[in-house]
Amino acid sequence: MPDAIFAHRRLAAVYDAFDGPRDDLAAYVGIAGELGADRVLDVGCGTGCLAVLLARTGRTVVAVDPAAASLDVARSKDNDATVTWLHGAATQVPAVGADLAMMTGNVAQVFVTDEEWTQALQAIGAALHPHGHLVFETRRPVRRAWEEWAADTGPVVLDVPGSGLVEQRRQVTAVELPLVSFRYTYTFRADDAVITSDSTLRFRGREEVELSLAAQGYRVLDVREAPDRPGHEFVFITERTT
Repeated sequence: MPDAIFAHRRLAAVYDAFDGPRDDLAAYVGIAGELGADRVLDVGCGTGCLAVLLARTGRTVVAVDPAAASLDVARSKDNDATVTWLHGAATQVPAVGADLAMMTGNVAQVFVTDEEWTQALQAIGAALHPHGHLVFETRRPVRRAWEEWAADTGPVVLDVPGSGLVEQRRQVTAVELPLVSFRYTYTFRADDAVITSDSTLRFRGREEVELSLAAQGYRVLDVREAPDRPGHEFVFITERTT
């Protein structure tokens, strides 16, 4: 089951407002250009920001996400129906013959067990054409992002069109490395509705990620900085070899 922050209709509707401007996405469109990718698979597309941006460049885009509410938001941005939106988990991605698959945000970290991560890599590999590419980001464990999250407990209040004033609070609920769990609490002041969303992410080091990729037939071509959080994340650029 996807987290409520993506799957609950009221939370999906305010997600983009709290997520803020996606200044990082232009870099991923640039990577698609570097790799000569015309057909792109967006895994864990969420509310569709990257998929729509890629489609506007003339690429063929297939976007998949397990949260139907987030996909509804994504479709609302795709006025010309240029993206193929699929409801399903990463392990259910069809063989679309993509040149490139991408996972941005925290998508690569939601696979908290080795089995889940392996199955995702296998399914994505099957969706790529031979020598297709997989690009994704993941947070560096040594930066201990959860400590910053735990220290930042103040509310954020936004006036969201269609929802009114909404308050967001974040609380770190467990640190049992390599797993970190946290809870978002949203209060909709229009009717005082309170909705919570619990999430868990797995923090994998670079060596662990590279070993897991090699085991599933991927070759690491480059490891870069995340454009919006330099020093905080790895961006892996890989090629399918099997």
